[in-house]
Amino acid sequence: MRFDFKNLPSRKRRYIIGLTLVFLSITLIGLAFGREERSSFDAAKTEILLRKLGHQLLLQSGDSSSRVLPIERITADEYRIRFEQHLTFQPDSLLNTTKDLLAKDPFNRDYIVNVLNCGTSTVAYGFAIAGEKEDDIVPCLGREQTSGCYIIAIKFKQAEKSTTKGVYILGSLSALAFVCFALFRPSSLQKTAKDDQPTAVFNFGSVQFDPHEKQLRINNECIDLTLTEARLMHIFALSPNETITRSRLQKEIWEDEGVIVGRSLDMFISKLRKKLETVPDINIIVVRGKGYKLEVRG
Repeated sequence: MRFDFKNLPSRKRRYIIGLTLVFLSITLIGLAFGREERSSFDAAKTEILLRKLGHQLLLQSGDSSSRVLPIERITADEYRIRFEQHLTFQPDSLLNTTKDLLAKDPFNRDYIVNVLNCGTSTVAYGFAIAGEKEDDIVPCLGREQTSGCYIIAIKFKQAEKSTTKGVYILGSLSALAFVCFALFRPSSLQKTAKDDQPTAVFNFGSVQFDPHEKQLRINNECIDLTLTEARLMHIFALSPNETITRSRLQKEIWEDEGVIVGRSLDMFISKLRKKLETVPDINIIVVRGKGYKLEVRG
């Protein structure tokens, strides 16, 4: 059986659309947190690459037995490599080895490397690598450094990664809030019970009622109805000679407006009666203790 979305009642359509958009928003937020989990994976991969860098530097220094100490993660973007023993290094080898290894990490294209003296944390040597080669800053190549206690400090530029999740979440929640407000806010512009029904013309003897045009035609004379009068007449026209409770009329006409005023119903009933008063066979009567009925005789 074919699913006909267009012919569903307006409230059900809004409900389905709302649920779909909530699901999409939750999916986007999930993707954002998924990216955060991916960042944690990248951080672990970066630590492995940095440990390998430390190993290569020890080998270049002629040390094949001492250890690279555990990698320190100072901040989300900054790491430090420490060594068990002193080492010596050549700036050219440090630069090339670092670039070769970190080229395997596409998320860390921009970084600064500083070689710090252990005791004073002063910078013995440093360079900066950017995504574009012409922006690299590489001083003092070709000079071998003396043996000493060094710490390799590496700081990555990751501002874009750190803001991605916030953008996803803010965008998703903003879109969700807007859609929920547009779909479910009380508004006289939203469709109500009258829109859930067919818009065929109703005939009651000499009276025709056109819900679409919001008109009564009595003996070829057109009488315009207000929006609320047309809604009320439509409910009666769908169930002639049947009692319709006050609570149902109030609910179907005014529920979406957010405020139900009992006397408003009586006022609009009175207006409809006046517009039908020239037709003796049709009248809206009170059914005491129950509600109203569109009485059609003949």
